[in-house]
Amino acid sequence: MIAPSPMVFVIDDDESIRKSVKRLLAGAGYESELFKSAGDFLARLPYAGPSCVIVDVQMPGLNGLDLQKTLIQRRRDEQLVFLTGHGDIPMCAQAMKAGAVDFLPKPVKLAKLLECVERALAHSVKQRYYAAEKNDARRLLDLLTPREFEVMQLLTTGMLNKQVGGELEITEKTVKCHRGHLMQKLGVVSVAELIGLVQKAEVPLARSPTNVA
Repeated sequence: MIAPSPMVFVIDDDESIRKSVKRLLAGAGYESELFKSAGDFLARLPYAGPSCVIVDVQMPGLNGLDLQKTLIQRRRDEQLVFLTGHGDIPMCAQAMKAGAVDFLPKPVKLAKLLECVERALAHSVKQRYYAAEKNDARRLLDLLTPREFEVMQLLTTGMLNKQVGGELEITEKTVKCHRGHLMQKLGVVSVAELIGLVQKAEVPLARSPTNVA
């Protein structure tokens, strides 16, 4: 399956700004879509590939900072570059703290804008790669039975089979059986690989029981 190419979205209530930014992006080889409002952009289905959103801060209706909050609430990962003719330091700080790539004053320097777009798309590619790794790891962990998951959690603390058996009140032989099954399901051959998989899935590692010698 061919991955979608990078896309740049431009949101500005000023048509002349939208068109000039589109020309700039086209000249640099970027595909783009234009929107006159944040509401129109949100009505579009989320893009499946790497993306960057160039958005004006001050717009009628939903402004740029409100759009950023909405995307965060919806757990969307578009990379935002803000443009503004009326920005101030607190506004810039708020946007950057929330994860914006940059906050550029109008009239924007074209070279600077392209630099920000390139940085935003590179970050988007990396972010999507890690998200895919996390999803793949979680799909594997979902294959485990509840008991196998318990055994896995204790193994990641560094406990030996005998210690795991004592904690779960099962025999060491049963632990070895569960361990073999879960390792096979997850496609790992060592505890180090197991820990790495759990970390990719962003599942908190279990703490070693304090009563284990």
